[in-house]
Amino acid sequence: MATNEINTGINEFESTIGGLTVRGKAHSLSAWFVLALRLMMGYAFLYSGVDKLLAAEPFSATGYLMNAVPAESPLVGIFHWMGSTPWFADFLSVAVPWGELLIGAALIVGFMTRLAAFWGAFMMLMFYFGNWEVAHGLINGDFAYMLVFLSVAAFGAGRILGLDAIVENYDLDGETLVERYPRLRYVLG
Repeated sequence: MATNEINTGINEFESTIGGLTVRGKAHSLSAWFVLALRLMMGYAFLYSGVDKLLAAEPFSATGYLMNAVPAESPLVGIFHWMGSTPWFADFLSVAVPWGELLIGAALIVGFMTRLAAFWGAFMMLMFYFGNWEVAHGLINGDFAYMLVFLSVAAFGAGRILGLDAIVENYDLDGETLVERYPRLRYVLG
C-alpha cells in the first residue's frame, strides 16, 4: 500500500565521546535529505573524475601542488614536497581523478558508502588546506563539503535506496554478512 503521508515518528540518535553525550531527534523527511546529500556529492565527484580523465590534456597534480597552494597554507611545505617528488606527483595524478570517479560512483549506487565518504572527506580536507583562504573565516566550501561527506558516513546513507542495505543483509547460512563480519559496518552503510 502506497502512502503520501509523512511519518511523524521520532528517529532518535545519541552519541557519547569523551564523556559528553549528545542526543537528537530527526524528522522522518531527514532520510530524503541524507539521500540527497549522498547523491549530490556522488554526482559532483563522479563528474569531476570523469572530467579529469576525459580531458584533452592528461591530468597532472604537479602544477597545482607547486603553484596553486597559497604560501599562507599551514601545509604548503607538504604540498610542495608532494609536487617535487616525481613518484608521489605521478601517483596523485592517477589517484585524484580515479579516486574522484570511484568515490562518486560508490556514493551514487550506495555501495561501500562509509569507505567512499571517508576518502571523500580526506580529499576535501586536503583541498581545504590546498585552497587555503581564510579572509572570510576558517570555514569555506571545501570544509563544508568535508562535513557533508562525514554526515553521509555517519548517517549510513548507503542504506537509503543503496546497495549497502542489500549487501549488509546478504544471507550466509542464516547469518547476515555484517553479523558474520562485523567490521564491514565500517565500510558499508
